[in-house]
Amino acid sequence: MVYRFTIISDEVDNFLREIQIDPDTSFLDLHKAILESVGYKEGELASFFVCDDEWNKDIEVTLEEMDTDADTDSYIMADTRISKLVDEDTYQKLIYVFDYMTDRCFFIKLMEIITGKELDHAVCTKSRGEAPQQTMDFDEMEKKLTAGSDDLGEDFYGDQGYNSDEIDAEGYEGLDGIIGGDSYDGSDIY
Repeated sequence: MVYRFTIISDEVDNFLREIQIDPDTSFLDLHKAILESVGYKEGELASFFVCDDEWNKDIEVTLEEMDTDADTDSYIMADTRISKLVDEDTYQKLIYVFDYMTDRCFFIKLMEIITGKELDHAVCTKSRGEAPQQTMDFDEMEKKLTAGSDDLGEDFYGDQGYNSDEIDAEGYEGLDGIIGGDSYDGSDIY
């Protein structure tokens, strides 16, 4: 069995990645596949959040052990299988925070469960648009905020009220063949 995840950004309108991965692999494997698909370097703090239908964060899966409360379950990417937390019946939503300092993230949705297929490792099967920069320089961010730049507004990075329609096929009008349809030829896969 293979899970097909679609990944979008609220920072870059035409950004899209599609990752196919075995659900019995770890969140660390998904983390590394995302980094590779966007050209980010390893070594930065990151977390996945399992979300409800409204993108509210529920369970956190961290890159490193960070929880000191013995009464709270903690999940580490390397030790947690995707299938343990991703509910295939509800087409689970996830948030992947890649820049902890500014709470910048990608929005991820399980779009398809492919039965009868196996993968040895995660594969980026669709790639559109440039990824946002991995980290934001605080001085640069402060200048944009104080200058009233059009780039930053009240929905600054990591918008928790993200419109879930934007991750569905209907939300991608004008991006021919990215989601669904048979017109995609795979010529721009990493």
